[in-house]
Amino acid sequence: MESAQPAEPRAPPHDRSGAELEISKNVPQDYTTMNGAKAFDEKHGSKEEVSNPPSAPSSSSNSVQRTIIYFEKNDPTNPYNWSTLKKSYCLLVPVSTVMNSTISSSLTAGITPSFSNYFHITEQAELVLPTSIFLVGYIVGPLLFGPLSESYGRRVVMFVAFALFTVFTLACAVAPTYASYIVFRLLAGIFASCPIAVLGGVCADIYADAVSRGRAMALFMAGTTFGPVLGPIIGGYLDPVGWRWAFWVALILAGVTTFVLAFIPETYGPLILKWKAQKLRKETGDPNILAPLELEEKSMMHIFTVVLTRPIRMICFEAIVLFSCLYLALVYAIFYIFLQSYPIIYINTYGFTMGEEGLTFLPIAIGACFACGLYLLYDGFLLRAQKQNKPWAHREEYRRLPLASIAGPFLVVAIFWVGWSARPDVHWIVPVLAGLPFGFGYLLIFMALLNYVVDAYEIFAASAMAASSTSRSMFGAVLPFATRPMYDKLGVAWACSVLGFLSLAMCVIPFVFISYGEQIRARSQFCQQLKRRKAEQEAEEQERYRVHDARQAEAGMRGIQRVKSSDAEIDTPELAV
Repeated sequence: MESAQPAEPRAPPHDRSGAELEISKNVPQDYTTMNGAKAFDEKHGSKEEVSNPPSAPSSSSNSVQRTIIYFEKNDPTNPYNWSTLKKSYCLLVPVSTVMNSTISSSLTAGITPSFSNYFHITEQAELVLPTSIFLVGYIVGPLLFGPLSESYGRRVVMFVAFALFTVFTLACAVAPTYASYIVFRLLAGIFASCPIAVLGGVCADIYADAVSRGRAMALFMAGTTFGPVLGPIIGGYLDPVGWRWAFWVALILAGVTTFVLAFIPETYGPLILKWKAQKLRKETGDPNILAPLELEEKSMMHIFTVVLTRPIRMICFEAIVLFSCLYLALVYAIFYIFLQSYPIIYINTYGFTMGEEGLTFLPIAIGACFACGLYLLYDGFLLRAQKQNKPWAHREEYRRLPLASIAGPFLVVAIFWVGWSARPDVHWIVPVLAGLPFGFGYLLIFMALLNYVVDAYEIFAASAMAASSTSRSMFGAVLPFATRPMYDKLGVAWACSVLGFLSLAMCVIPFVFISYGEQIRARSQFCQQLKRRKAEQEAEEQERYRVHDARQAEAGMRGIQRVKSSDAEIDTPELAV
C-alpha cells in the first residue's frame, strides 16, 4: 500500500495552491523548532534514507540549525512570476518538440511503397513494425525522463534527449539495412518521448492557477494530435522521390527545434531553489543553508523500488488511473489503426495516391481545432459559474469530465460513419468527412481525462501520466499489427464496427466518474495520502508565517524601545535645566 511506502517528494514550495512564500533568506529560521518541520523530519527520519546535503554535517537535525530558503514574494526567479512572454516561450518550444516527435511517429505510414521496394519487404508485419517500434520507445521513455527531469531539471533532460532524437533521425535517413533501421527507429522513439513525458511538468512549473495550467495542457495535447496527422501527409508526398527524403525533412525540423530548445530557461522550481542554496553556501560559507529538495533527496534504492514502480501500482490499484488508461489507450490505438486502414480504404477502394491518402487525415486536424474551441468556451463557462459560487462548479468531476461525456458519442459515430460509408458507390468525401467528429472526439477525450487525472493526483500526477503514456503506447504499438488481418477477414464495415462497439462500451467511463468520482477518490490511497499531505503542508506554511510574523513583531518592538530610549536621553538635560 502506498501509505506504507517512503514519502514522495512533497510539492514544490512554489506549487502549493499558488501560494507564494515570503520567507526571506535574510531572516534565518531554526527549521527544527517548527511544528511543520518537525513532522517533516519525523517522516524522513523514520521512513526513508535522507542524503546529507553538500558540506552539511552528518549530525541529527535536532542539533543542527538549518536555514531553509524559499521563494520570496514577487521573486523574479520563481517561474510563477515570469512574464507572459517568457512563459509562452517556455511552453511553445516544448510543444513544437512534441509535434516534431509525433510527426516522426506517423511519418512511416506515408512512405510504405518506396520503403518496401527499397528493402524488398513483402510481409505486412514488417511494414507496420517501423511505426510500432517507434511507439515501443514511447513505452520506455516516460518511465526514465519524468524522474530524471525532477533530479536534473526539465531543460537539460529535454535538450539532451531531443539532441539524441535528432542524431537517430539522421541514422534512420542513412540506415543501410532494414535491421539497422528498426534499431534506430526504436532509439529515436525512446528519446522522442521525452518532451511528451516532461511537458506536463513544465505546465505545472510555470502556471499557478488551474485555468492557465489547463489551457497550457490543452495546447500540449493539441500538439500530440496535429503531429500524427501531418506525418502521413509529409511522407505521402515525399514517397515518390524516395523514403529517405521523409527523414531528411524530419531531420531539418528536429535540428531547428533542438537549437531553439537550447535557449529555454530551467522551470523546475525546487531545482532553482537548490541552485540558489548552493550559491548562498558558497558566498556565505554556511553549510546549513538548504533548499527543501536537498532534504528530500532519495536513495537509488528508493527510486528503483518506489518511484519507478509507482506508475505500475497506480494502474493496478487506482480505479481512476486504470479506467482512464483503458479508454485513452483504445482511442490512441484506433488512431494508429487508422494509419494502416486508411490506405486500405482510400487507395484500394477509391484509387488514391499515397499523397492524396495522407490528405484524408486533414479533417481529423480540423475536428481537433473545433475541440480546442469548445474546451476554451467550457473553461470560461466553468470559471463564471465558480465565481457565482454554483455548487456543481466546485466539484472536481465537473471541471473536466462533461467534455469527455460529449466527446465519446462523437467518436463512436465517426468510427461507424467511416466504416459503413467507405464503398465504391459512395463518394469519397463522405467517409473523409467522418474525420471531423473523430478529431473532435479524440482530442476532447484526451484533454478532459488527462486533465482530470492531473487534478485528482496533483503531486502524483507524473506517475499517473507515465502510466497513461505507457499503456496507450503499448496499445498503439501492438494493435495495428491486427489491422490488415481484421480488415481482410471482416471487411471495412465490420472491422470498423468492432472498433465502434469497443468505443461505445468505453464512453460510459466519464459518466461513471461524474456519478461516483467522489466516492472513488475517497477510497483511493493515493488521493487520501495527497489530502493528508496538503493538510500538513498548509499547517507547515501557517507555522512558518506565524514564526516569521512573530520575529518581525519582536524586531519592531525592539526598534520602538530603542526610539523611546533615544528620546529619553534627549529629554533628560532639558528637565534638569
